[in-house]
Amino acid sequence: MARPVTDLRVLRTERLSPHMVRVVAGGDGLAAFPVTEHTDRYVKILFPLPGVDYPEPLDMDRVHAELPRDRWPAQRTYTVRSLDHAAGELVIDFVHHGDTGLAGPWAAAARPGDRLRMLGPGGAYAPDPDADWHLLVGDEAALPAICAALERIPAGRPVVAVLQVDGPGDEIDVPTGPGVDVRWLYRIDAGGDPDSEQLPAVVAGLEFLPGRVHAFVHGEAIAVRELRRHLTRERGVAKDDLSISGYWRRGRDEEGFRQFKAAEREREETAAATG
Repeated sequence: MARPVTDLRVLRTERLSPHMVRVVAGGDGLAAFPVTEHTDRYVKILFPLPGVDYPEPLDMDRVHAELPRDRWPAQRTYTVRSLDHAAGELVIDFVHHGDTGLAGPWAAAARPGDRLRMLGPGGAYAPDPDADWHLLVGDEAALPAICAALERIPAGRPVVAVLQVDGPGDEIDVPTGPGVDVRWLYRIDAGGDPDSEQLPAVVAGLEFLPGRVHAFVHGEAIAVRELRRHLTRERGVAKDDLSISGYWRRGRDEEGFRQFKAAEREREETAAATG
């Protein structure tokens, strides 16, 4: 059975940087949206296809039963930056690179009253308050989850955050405080290539703090693959102390990325089976 669709309306938007748009949404549908413990809380935003008649209110069970797959709404996964039931607001930050893609251009063009429908939330990570220190690593796609984690980590607990964006103008305000070390990386220094080794190389050069680290590492899939190898094999970070996953893959939309991840899982399972 499909999860119920949360149906909201855009309240306002804000340009956080040249490549980041904040959408604030609310409405009666927000009352049923649950509060969860996860700081990487995510939703599947639904984009109905032009020219297709969908049941109203949107019911994904009926859509799946009555329509062929190529007429289902497109889905894009985004992290909920913040949720405030008292204020009646849910915030999602969208990476926007011109007319490329689906969700970014939608967010850039969104106006108050526009409809925002989504499934969720999901999530799997929250910073362990008992960890000795925290490592947060990611690119623009991971910034909302990293910012939410920074707000949750106990005050004064050491944090190293390594954040990759296109250039200095793409820095955004992130929660800081005593013990929080934020290091911005710019792709312009690495030839502008999101698939470069810049992020893994910088993490490999870090001097780890003493004690048990709890790490959150998310971003472009190829970079994340190298970061996983480094953190588990060379740094000895325990599996239970590491939340790590690719959020996207250069040159692929979300449907193509799901195919990429399936192939990766098959490759890993084959490698494990053959020793």
